[in-house]
Amino acid sequence: MKFTGSLKNIFLHYYTKISNETLIYLLSFGLGIVAGIAAIVLKYSVHFIRNLLEFGFTKEYANILYLVYPTVGILITLLFIKYILRRKIGDGIPGLLFAISQNGGIIKKYHMFSSIVASAFTVGFGGSVGLEGPTVATGGAIGSNVGRIFKLNYKQRILLLGSAGAGAMAAIFKAPIAAVVFALEVIMLDLTMASLVPLLITTTTAALTSYFFLGQDVIYPFELVEKFNLSRVPYYTILGIAAGLLSVYFTKVFMYTDSFFEKIKNIWVRLLIGGLSLGLLIYLFPALYGEGYEVINSAIQGNWEFLFNRSLFYGLHDNVWVIISLFSGLILLKVVASSVTLGAGGIGGIFAPSLFIGANLGLLLAFILNHLGVENVPYANFAVVGMGAMIAGILHAPLTAIFLIGDLTGGYGLFLPLMITSTLSYATARIFMPHSVYTIQLAAKKQLITHHKDQAALTLMKVEQLLETNFKTVKKTDTLGQLVKTISESQRNIFPVLDSEGQLDGLVILDDIRTIMFQHELYNITYVSDLMIMPADYVTPEDSMEDVAKKIQKTGRFNMVVLKDGKYLGFVSRANVFSEYRKLVKDFSDH
Repeated sequence: MKFTGSLKNIFLHYYTKISNETLIYLLSFGLGIVAGIAAIVLKYSVHFIRNLLEFGFTKEYANILYLVYPTVGILITLLFIKYILRRKIGDGIPGLLFAISQNGGIIKKYHMFSSIVASAFTVGFGGSVGLEGPTVATGGAIGSNVGRIFKLNYKQRILLLGSAGAGAMAAIFKAPIAAVVFALEVIMLDLTMASLVPLLITTTTAALTSYFFLGQDVIYPFELVEKFNLSRVPYYTILGIAAGLLSVYFTKVFMYTDSFFEKIKNIWVRLLIGGLSLGLLIYLFPALYGEGYEVINSAIQGNWEFLFNRSLFYGLHDNVWVIISLFSGLILLKVVASSVTLGAGGIGGIFAPSLFIGANLGLLLAFILNHLGVENVPYANFAVVGMGAMIAGILHAPLTAIFLIGDLTGGYGLFLPLMITSTLSYATARIFMPHSVYTIQLAAKKQLITHHKDQAALTLMKVEQLLETNFKTVKKTDTLGQLVKTISESQRNIFPVLDSEGQLDGLVILDDIRTIMFQHELYNITYVSDLMIMPADYVTPEDSMEDVAKKIQKTGRFNMVVLKDGKYLGFVSRANVFSEYRKLVKDFSDH
């Protein structure tokens, strides 16, 4: 006990001596190591489970076990969530964005391990999703809770949350540069030195941790067959536009599937429908199993044997039209498989499916060009560039796409083609879908924080935090005399009129009655019901602050009444709204 107490005293002594900046740097370094280890544990767990389940399978024959593996994996995940964790896990990266915009950067402790366990069983048993979302969510949760332990403020918590999430991504993909860009482009960390240095420390440390355990080889080895060729620009243009349209298809199918499964309230019915559907898809297209690491590697090598291995179509691997059909089916059904996995209750991310679809889309285009005699193009180049195009379109993150593919494959020699396809894919997707899969639901609820500081400040403001309740209330049966007595005891100029259950009947505005309030002959014959008015508009606790600002501007009122199901809660004032707004904008601007 004395030894423990001494350690605590030593820690407190040095903790109080170091500056905030030094503390953030030290925590960033530690988070990089922890996030790296979390990513490695998840990667090893999934590969161990898959190798165990597929032991003895042969590539020449379809295996009926694929029909049941996904259901078993999602069942284990659901049992873990329902009976062991007893809490909802959430939606990975969208969950991080929600914590930043709506929860003060606070993430509950169980998220530091729950996503790793759940996604290991989901993906290991064949769930057609990736590991990066759960890994980033785990890193973000660790960063958030470290911030809480050290009692850091909101901006510092967000910085650690974003840095640790990016660190986890750097570790699982061995992509430190892309992880930094991802934190700035998707998680929306500010591009300032105060943010950038901790981010660099965490991602570098996490990547080094990954190198130590997994080696320094890139995830998807790529050999540049042909440097950038100007004559290929039309084909890269086609690839970019096709990827953008496919990204729109991905988002729409994903949202539709999510809505479909949300309507099914019984989780076991969801499991049955989703698990069996996924099992059937994997039985017909075994390449849909899991995150698709081997498939992507084969695509980058220009090898499409994965279309036939362990499949019912093995004997047709020489037929060109069968190959094109299977490619098309695999690309379109990967979206369905990923959506169904998550809808059925599985836990995983969409980075890997995006890479999978992009690699196959690029390989398909190259196959068509080569086999139809249009042009002789390198398969590997198009597969790699296709990966970037899909990331840019689905995630609405073109810079992340360019640097991620460069980090993943070592394919920085394709920088120009990556820029062309990523830009076109992103631009095409944005025409039809203003928001990405990660942000579409948050944006619909006006809960999304962006680099737009004005918008971010409004998003962070909550009606409950600005609620003023020091208004004297009256009843509509009160006389003018009773009202004047209440006015004399109040410092406000508005008086809510409530019934016996707290429902709002109307408002009495001091300016409206100023001309009669000293006419004593009216005190006993004039009632509040004769003097009150109904507000032109009102605010609810669920309203975004952007909506509140619009209502204040529209009505011209200095105070807006707040109601919940007709029940009076208080007021929000124009002065408080804009005072808090200016304070938050100043906080965002301080470096």
